[in-house]
Amino acid sequence: MKNRLFFRWILVTAFAAAATVGFVREWADTAPRFVRPYGWPKPHYDFSKNKQTEAGVTLGRALFYDPVLSRDSTISCASCHLQYTGFTHVDHAVSHGIEGRKGTRNAPVLIDLAWNTAFHWDGGVNNLEVQAINPIEHPAEMDNSLANAVARLNRSPRYKEAFAAAFGKGEITSQRMLKALAQFTVSLVSYQAKYDKYTRHEAGGEMTPQEINGLRLFRAHCAACHQEPLFTNNAFANNGLPIDADYNDLGRYHITLNPADSSVFKVPTLRNIEHTYPYMHDGRFKKLKEVLNHYAGGGIHPSTTLAPALRTPMLLSPEEKKDVIAFLLTLTDKEFLYNKRFMPR
Repeated sequence: MKNRLFFRWILVTAFAAAATVGFVREWADTAPRFVRPYGWPKPHYDFSKNKQTEAGVTLGRALFYDPVLSRDSTISCASCHLQYTGFTHVDHAVSHGIEGRKGTRNAPVLIDLAWNTAFHWDGGVNNLEVQAINPIEHPAEMDNSLANAVARLNRSPRYKEAFAAAFGKGEITSQRMLKALAQFTVSLVSYQAKYDKYTRHEAGGEMTPQEINGLRLFRAHCAACHQEPLFTNNAFANNGLPIDADYNDLGRYHITLNPADSSVFKVPTLRNIEHTYPYMHDGRFKKLKEVLNHYAGGGIHPSTTLAPALRTPMLLSPEEKKDVIAFLLTLTDKEFLYNKRFMPR
């Protein structure tokens, strides 16, 4: 009887101890880690300045899913970047922030960020560790200030404990908050799609003749901008979208004020493209066939800043368009879209 009571006391004590440390212990050994897939280029991100730790990634994940960062505590990073849609959203063409305020652009995907040299559609940010400032302070998104967000975190015993575990004792600062977010988002690497297994000659990578032909056509017509294995060249381009009363965003020009950057936008990755609709910076296309018809159906709008690769008409038959789309579907990475390590806890 005494042994049974002692064993019960041990269990209760252990449970109470675990409960007092909050999500630091709860998420132990479930935090994601950055992975550089075999054959991929060296990441652009400098990990030496923000080394990933389990506590840091776990904290970053908590912040990513917590609406506390927005002014009215209703919008989180995940509100516009849902995991199962490739860390973007699909319910509307442009992002929606607090109080239903509409932005002017579609939320970019958060995939393979370690290789990004610039962020946002216009490249207005060149460092992942400060990228989150824009959505936090933008009036149409979270409409908060860094100072207010940090003050809230400092009032939370749970977050004070988590920040101490990740960065050591001391006040929570905006720098630490941004570093934690970066530690989580830099771990969002997609590399287990059917295409990846095909190129690595692994089980599950067996492509159909249609998909293989689609890959051939893709390499011939699309790879100048959407380069493997990242399916982006991390550059900026004018892809021939017409400017009119409804769509009049001049893109990178707003950042550089250089006429050569008029209507120029960041080339997005095509990974998980099946799930990241609507497409283009303004979400004007809902289906992949609409995108293909833009490029190979006479939709290119001539311009002095048009990407050189698009100045020669892309000639694809209806069947070839279907083959290209069949290949694009092989870029869907279900292991990424449903990875429990990326989910809230």
